Amino acid sequence: MEPRSPGHDPRAVHVPVLMREVLGQLKLEPGMIVVDGTIGAGGHSREMLKAIGHDGRLIGLDRDPMMLGHAAKSVVGTQVTLRQSSYIGLPAILTELRIPGVDRILLDLGLSSDQLSDSSRGFGFLSTGPLDLRFDITTGQPAADVLALWNADQLEQIFRDYGEEPLARPLADFIVKRRGADPIRTGADLATMVAECPAFRRQGPSDKNPATRIFQALRIAVNHELDHVQQGISASCYQSLKPGGLLAVITFHSLEDRLVKNEFRRTERWENRTAKPIVATPQEQRFNPRSRSAKLRVAMKKAV
Repeated sequence: MEPRSPGHDPRAVHVPVLMREVLGQLKLEPGMIVVDGTIGAGGHSREMLKAIGHDGRLIGLDRDPMMLGHAAKSVVGTQVTLRQSSYIGLPAILTELRIPGVDRILLDLGLSSDQLSDSSRGFGFLSTGPLDLRFDITTGQPAADVLALWNADQLEQIFRDYGEEPLARPLADFIVKRRGADPIRTGADLATMVAECPAFRRQGPSDKNPATRIFQALRIAVNHELDHVQQGISASCYQSLKPGGLLAVITFHSLEDRLVKNEFRRTERWENRTAKPIVATPQEQRFNPRSRSAKLRVAMKKAV
């Protein structure tokens, strides 16, 4: 049975970013073994599968069972293997499949439009479902519990370190002061709390929702996203690639991009194929605004 979230529209709406650039950089050939470590709704994988053909092998991973359910509907074939897993679990999966190494790995680290539209986990600013923010709701701590239980120092550190929020301290103090009378249970509750914080009100109107960095920070915290990126690219993906294999990573904020950039600078391990990150064309940015913050970096694993 395909996993999905209760009440969520089963049709995928996500549009993959940098498709032409990803395919151009990966230089896929028939018969290759490729991994989509964040398969999402399967947009990139569908095109990768066409390039590697019936003699190739595609392994798709995702921590989110809802997204894996979407992928299972559109990325199909005897050469396709899907697993609910983080890409840090790739070496164990390859061992299970008796595959000694792969030719290409793609990681798209962005949040899917389908996840944003899933009201049951609180990803959206107007969401009335529980503020959860976990990709896999069977592990870890929901964001609502973090906001209810952590002290001001801990909340400040999350907002500052993972959201790069300059008003981290006054917001943390405001939440701790108000949460007894006004508990934060939904995405809408959190957005309202941020908007009502005096430090944010003094900032005046903005084109960006003032809670944007706070949602990002909490999502990164409850999913341990930066730990996954660090361990994934420096250990799991490196270990899983054949010498000469390519790793392509799409990031959407500076914290992730910095980790990828620093790893690819390790010249004893990688040949960096992108001195500067590849970004979306103006045309793509107009068509898909989500692509505006996307950065693609690619490196080749060197022979030992």
